[in-house]
Amino acid sequence: MDEAPAVNTPRDLTPARRASGPRPRIQTAERRPPRVKSWFRVGFALSLGALLAWHAVDAVVQLTSLLTLLLLAVFIAVSLEPVVAWLEHRGLRRGWAVAVVVCGLAAALTGLLAVVIPPVGDEVSALVDAVPGWLQQLHDHQSTLGRIEDHYHLVERAKAQLGSGGSASGVFGGVLGAGRLLLSTVTATVIVVSVALYVMVALPVIKAFCYRFVPRSRRQEVEEITEEILGRTGRYMLGNVLTSAIAGLATFAWCAATGVPYAGALGVFVALMDLVPMVGSTIGGVVVSLVALSVSLPIALATAGFYIAFRLLEDYLIMPRAMKFMVDVHPIVTVVAVLLGGALLGLVGALVAVPAAVALGLVLDVYVFPRTDNA
Repeated sequence: MDEAPAVNTPRDLTPARRASGPRPRIQTAERRPPRVKSWFRVGFALSLGALLAWHAVDAVVQLTSLLTLLLLAVFIAVSLEPVVAWLEHRGLRRGWAVAVVVCGLAAALTGLLAVVIPPVGDEVSALVDAVPGWLQQLHDHQSTLGRIEDHYHLVERAKAQLGSGGSASGVFGGVLGAGRLLLSTVTATVIVVSVALYVMVALPVIKAFCYRFVPRSRRQEVEEITEEILGRTGRYMLGNVLTSAIAGLATFAWCAATGVPYAGALGVFVALMDLVPMVGSTIGGVVVSLVALSVSLPIALATAGFYIAFRLLEDYLIMPRAMKFMVDVHPIVTVVAVLLGGALLGLVGALVAVPAAVALGLVLDVYVFPRTDNA
C-alpha cells in the first residue's frame, strides 16, 4: 500500500518559522499623485503672519509709554517696601503702614512746595514788572536793548509773525500743545500714584501669586533670590535719596555763603535732579551757575568750579561707597547700567538700571556661574 504524500502543516514548520509567525499579507495601495504646492496659500499665510506681527509690534510700541509708567510705579512701590516692612515689624498692619508712608511723603512734598513756590512766584512777579522797562529800553537807542533792536528789528519781526495767519495757527497749536502736555502730565501722575499705592498694599499677595508659577521643589530658592533683589532695590533707593540730600544741603550752604539768591529753592532743585544718576547733578550745577550770574561773573565761575569739584567727589567717593554698602555692586557696573537704561527708557530707565543690574548679577551668581564652574 502506497504511502500518502506528506502535507505541510503549521506543525511541520521549522522552529524559526514558527517563532516568526505567519507572514503578513502585503496589500498594495493605490499610488496617489504628489500634492502640488499652492503658491497662493503660501503667500496668503506669509502675508497674514507678517500683518499680525506688524500689528503686535505696533501695539507694543503704542503701549510703551503706559508700560514705562507702570514700571515706574512698581519701582516706587518696591523702593518704599523697606520702610513699610519696618513699620510692619513695629506692629502696624500693612494698610496702616502704607498710609503712614504715604502721609509722610505728602508732608515732605508739601514742605518742598512751600520752599519752592514763593521764590518762583516772586521771580514771575519780578519778570512781569520788568517787561515795561524792557519795552522802554527797546525804543531808547542809547541802551543795549535799543541798539539790538536797531540792528535786528526784533519788534517788527515779532509783529509780522503774529500778524500772519500761519503763525497764529502756530501760536494756537502751541497753546493746545501746552494744554495737552499739562493734561498728559496730570494723567501720568495719577496713574503712577494709583498703581504704586495698589502695589504697595498688595505686594505680599502679588509675590505669593507669582511664586505659584514656580515648581514647589525650587520655590523656596526663588523666593530667597527675589526677596534679596527687592531688598537691595529698596536699599539702593535709600542710598540714592541720601546722596541727593547731601547734594541739596551742599548747594544750600554754597548759595547762602556766596549770596546767590533763592538758596533753599536751588537746594531742593539740585536734590531732586541728583536723583537722576549721571546727568542730574550736572544739570543742577549748570542751572545754579546761571542763577549765580545775577550776582557777578566771578561768583558764577566759582559756582561752576564748586560743582565740578562736588561732582568728582560724588562720583568717586560718595556714590561708590554708598552703592557698595547699599547694593554691593561695582561702580563700573553702575555707570554702564545707567547709560544703557537711559538710552533705552530715558529717565525711568536710568532710575531702574542699577536694580536691574543687581538682579542680573544675583541670577548669574546663583544659576549660571555655579554650572560653568563645575562643568
